[in-house]
Amino acid sequence: MTQPRQRGPLLGVLPWPERQAISEALRTETVGGLVLLAAAVVALVWANSPWSETYEQIRDFHFGIPALGLDLSVGHWTADGLLAIFFLVAGIELKRELVVGELRTPATAALPVIAALCGMVVPAALYLLVAASGGGSLAGWAVPMATDIAFALAVLAVISTHLPSALRAFLLTLAVVDDLGAILIIAVFFTSDLNFWALGGAFAGLALFYALQRFRIRGWWWYVPLGVTTWALMYNSGVHATVAGVAMGLILRTTRDKGEKASPAARVSHLVHPVSAGVAVPLFALFAAGVGVSGAALGHVFTDPEPLGVVIGLVAGKVLGIFLGTYFAARFTRAELNPDLAWADVLGLATLAGIGFTVALLIGELAFPDPAAGEHVKAAVLAGSLIAAVLAAVLLRRRNRVYKQLWEEEERDEDADGIPDIYQTSTRSSSSG
Repeated sequence: MTQPRQRGPLLGVLPWPERQAISEALRTETVGGLVLLAAAVVALVWANSPWSETYEQIRDFHFGIPALGLDLSVGHWTADGLLAIFFLVAGIELKRELVVGELRTPATAALPVIAALCGMVVPAALYLLVAASGGGSLAGWAVPMATDIAFALAVLAVISTHLPSALRAFLLTLAVVDDLGAILIIAVFFTSDLNFWALGGAFAGLALFYALQRFRIRGWWWYVPLGVTTWALMYNSGVHATVAGVAMGLILRTTRDKGEKASPAARVSHLVHPVSAGVAVPLFALFAAGVGVSGAALGHVFTDPEPLGVVIGLVAGKVLGIFLGTYFAARFTRAELNPDLAWADVLGLATLAGIGFTVALLIGELAFPDPAAGEHVKAAVLAGSLIAAVLAAVLLRRRNRVYKQLWEEEERDEDADGIPDIYQTSTRSSSSG
């Protein structure tokens, strides 16, 4: 008798092995980066297609949680809500690098922080110079200051196969400091009303979160409700809600106690990373990248002072600020460049930081509420981010080939005598810049 063929559930839950395989794939930055970039492309095509009204209706559809005082559009839920998951993972990784990783040495950790600060000041100064010389508005000074950490890491993940891990750690630290600086700017200069009671409640929630970690309290039923409440309070305070995600990631313990197989930070990262890479960040990109770009708007990008200032700030300002800030900090202070990195790597990284995108678009909307001016600035952010991404891809792919060649030479050395030639490796690395 023929056995009936078993069918998989339609739109149901995948079998456990398949779910495990997808989760492991999404834990790799290359796969997550490709999903993110694909979502951004879909958003841009959809928003500029005959079905753009459908896109806008879905993005602007409101629903809320009255108990938490929230009534947000789908676009805001993805930007302020789901993106907090990504920043939680980013905060965990940053904490791990600071405690047990590449950035545990203060002199090494100081360098990307200084670079981030210089990478915010110089683009703002260049914007002011271009806008003032052309008789334009100075209101958009903060637009080119922000690096989009999600897109920058995605581009780096797609490009990199042999680049040093220290490069990603440098970018992560730089981008987190940059985003926190941009969020602080939004709170101070572009927030009309701060709710200090809600802000105090958010800080109280973070303090309780720290206490639970300190006293080794375990159980998701403690942390999930506390995390959601803290996020909601941070949102209602007027401060960008993703700050709560970064803060909780930095609070989670990254060192193992005796008898623990993994630290709380490692466990949370392992569970949440696939959700971040496969759901949160792609959905965020889908509703953030859908910017309608008309031919008229693109025509104003390189002629009007405000859009031109944004493009120059993102493309030239970020490179000058980050690279020169890093160089002078390493030259005249105790800060040190990671020995695994060459100055050519820093140049590629500084160019990659010109991808402003999400936070830059947000600041552009706040600085230019007029629809016509806002459309031109949005087009400038897209153009500047695209130029920066292409230039960074060219530079970093060249560096990737250099490191790949070094890796292949080391493999041949090991095959020849069975012992890695450490002296030759370090000599090549120091001369590769």
